[in-house]
Amino acid sequence: MVERVTVTPAAVAVIEKLKAIHGDLAFHQSGGCCDGSAPMCFAAGEFRTGAQDVYLGEIVGCRFFIGAAQFEYWSHTQLIIDVVQGRGAGFSLEAPEGVRFLTRSRVFTDEEVAELEAAGPPPRGDA
Repeated sequence: MVERVTVTPAAVAVIEKLKAIHGDLAFHQSGGCCDGSAPMCFAAGEFRTGAQDVYLGEIVGCRFFIGAAQFEYWSHTQLIIDVVQGRGAGFSLEAPEGVRFLTRSRVFTDEEVAELEAAGPPPRGDA
């Protein structure tokens, strides 16, 4: 099955470090507050998801959500979570490490779109 969200090796290393410090984590693709549309990393349970959040899958064992409005814009792309040097302006857990998560993307192929459509829409809320 094609993944709606994936992660680079550099981001895997940061996520594993953050998990060692904070325990279980969760991500939410921000829709404009703080760092624009940056992926935000929280300790599990510190960010409440609701009916307007779409569950995209897991990265490094962490649940990943996106707001429904953002999902409509990005539903044709695979989100690729990466990490770059420099602090963001948000509340994401990686900020004290001197890095920030960044979302890259690529457009799904026609075959991937067909596979995703056959699977049905991703779940909403706290999947």
